[in-house]
Amino acid sequence: MDILTSLGLGLSVALTLSNLAFCLLGVLVGTLVGVLPGLGTTATIAILLPLTFQLDPTGSLIMLAGIYYGAQYGGSTTAILVNMPGEGTSVVTALDGYQMARRGRAGAALATAALSSFLAGTVATAAVSFLGPLLAHAALLFGPVEYFSLMVFGLTMSIVISSGSLTKAGAMVFFGLLLGAVGTDIETGMPRMNFGFLELYDGVEFAVVAVGLYGVAEILVNLEAPEKRSILGEKLTNLWPTKEDFKRGAPAAARGSIIGSVLGILPGNGAVLAPFVSYLVEKTISKVPGQFGKGAVEGVAGPEAANNAAAQTAFIPMLTLGLPPNAVMAVMIGALMIQGIVPGPQVMTSQPALFWGLVVSMWIGNILLLVINLPLIGLWVQLLRVPFRLLFPAIVLVCFVGVYSLRNSTFDIAMLGLFGLLGYAMIKLEFERTPFVIAFILGDLMEEKLRQSLLIGQGDLSAFFSRPISLAFLLGAASLVVLTFLPTVRKHRAEALSESE
Repeated sequence: MDILTSLGLGLSVALTLSNLAFCLLGVLVGTLVGVLPGLGTTATIAILLPLTFQLDPTGSLIMLAGIYYGAQYGGSTTAILVNMPGEGTSVVTALDGYQMARRGRAGAALATAALSSFLAGTVATAAVSFLGPLLAHAALLFGPVEYFSLMVFGLTMSIVISSGSLTKAGAMVFFGLLLGAVGTDIETGMPRMNFGFLELYDGVEFAVVAVGLYGVAEILVNLEAPEKRSILGEKLTNLWPTKEDFKRGAPAAARGSIIGSVLGILPGNGAVLAPFVSYLVEKTISKVPGQFGKGAVEGVAGPEAANNAAAQTAFIPMLTLGLPPNAVMAVMIGALMIQGIVPGPQVMTSQPALFWGLVVSMWIGNILLLVINLPLIGLWVQLLRVPFRLLFPAIVLVCFVGVYSLRNSTFDIAMLGLFGLLGYAMIKLEFERTPFVIAFILGDLMEEKLRQSLLIGQGDLSAFFSRPISLAFLLGAASLVVLTFLPTVRKHRAEALSESE
């Protein structure tokens, strides 16, 4: 009954005219971002982050969330029509979706992706509704000791699951924590590592870091890359799957929804991992595995459902634990902090309208995606013909105006350029940005919980090992580190790195 009452509250919030408009705007921008390969979801949300400062917290979060899961859907359009995934999560969709398009079944492939995404959105919304309160209730058992150990586990996970060098990922975590310490000491009030700049007394502005590392850096990388797009020329027909497509695709979409819902909660980029797992499952259990890679509808339905579900359940640890499972959720935490809201279990009790309004808006957003995007496929195809060099001046303008509007500070503009160059260097030198951003976000809170823990234990570190929950997280972190040194794991990572090169 409590959940029904809460969902009723969320419905009343999400159905207000302003929040419906924010939801519609979010899914449209998200679809556009997914359709146009290059910029990416994280960069777009980071660029728009300063603009949300003047907005209502609930409306701004609804819009940013719509951009995130809308991009998961939009990426499938380019994957199917152009064989160029607009998002990393749509790489698997391209395997069979593009083959369906080449066989004259592009319409059926696009409709399968849309319907699978809607089913996944419904399942994921239900998962957030039921698991969110349970996880928030469990989080109330956490004290400073448990929270510190949880963050140690999260940062260790961000290192271990990184696709590149473990040493580089570890360096990024250290660098992120170091940058987060810039500003004023939380206990003594003394300035530290501000190099004499008064603007750094309050620390480095998160929006400047996010927009620089993702927005400006992505623009620089995309400008040096040649654009090669082969647009499918045939007219789209039969925008509805056949009965056989439904028979084969519906179970795959259901399985993908469950896989994505589970993986999205786990630390790491579950939205990227989920479609690969779903595709592997479908190919393994299929009676005709030879059809995969040649236009199997299950190869579209399962992965599309998985990445959409994972994108939505990723909000669970972010909102209830304050722990971002991926870079997008780290930026989302930044959006909440700009509004003066600290993510954690208290969000559900102190901001119930925000939490439940966001949950219900996800389901409404998936309905909007289903209703508006199939008729707009022709428009998206035309937009694919726009060269990126014609888009980047407007994107740069939004980046700099948005950052300047935060504090009307030219110092922030200079810092934006600096972090843009830093992000570009990270990309070129293959240093992952996600561990850095997550560490930067968690740095202040981690330091605060560590100091509180030491005060509780009167300087005795045994407090971290004498509490069961804290010990479990620390053992989990240690196990992850040990696993990476096993010969089989190291060999697998080496093979993955050589393939990526």
